[in-house]
Amino acid sequence: MVPLSFAGHDFRALPEGALYWPARRALLVADLHFEKASWFALGGQMLPPYDTLATLSALTALVERVAPIELWCLGDSFHDVEGCERLPAQARAMLTALTGGLAWHWITGNHDSVLVDHCGGVVHEEAEVDGLVLRHEAEAGEPRPELSGHFHPKLRLTVRGRHVARRCFVATGTKLILPAFGALTGGLDAGHPEIVRAVGPGAEALVATERKLLRFPLAA
Repeated sequence: MVPLSFAGHDFRALPEGALYWPARRALLVADLHFEKASWFALGGQMLPPYDTLATLSALTALVERVAPIELWCLGDSFHDVEGCERLPAQARAMLTALTGGLAWHWITGNHDSVLVDHCGGVVHEEAEVDGLVLRHEAEAGEPRPELSGHFHPKLRLTVRGRHVARRCFVATGTKLILPAFGALTGGLDAGHPEIVRAVGPGAEALVATERKLLRFPLAA
């Protein structure tokens, strides 16, 4: 974990794309997209059906390592509103073990705006926590400091002739967008006009490594 200061709060950024909030002992993740592969399968596009288990395994390992008492999911935790109903038994057991052991909060997103069965935890459209707004998609006109997801930002670079992509945070003084945590999520270029429009000028892409936070200015 590496220090990340935002809006007067001290966080820790993790290489996995999560954010830890020491003052609250809270872990924040975005865009898990549980059961995305099974959603595609419903339409005839067959993908390996292991994305949810892979995401839950990574999240469980992170919870065991960081030991939070709160966990906030910043929207699109399920790929569709019926995703929780399609959870395999093993995945459901892993998820309910997590939600039962933490103060678990689901922020709804555009994919999971109505959670019929949320497998434990508390559902919010958005929340304000210690002066920070937690929502799924950044609002360009929001004056309050805001944590969000939605865009799955990735920084793409060419290094020694090789194309490299890394999940990243996108930050300004009042906006912090988390990368997607899910195993089957892809990513949008951090400098994409839609991201820049959402966060405003002066944005940086932040890549967390094990030892440092790398900062890359994004063109307005």
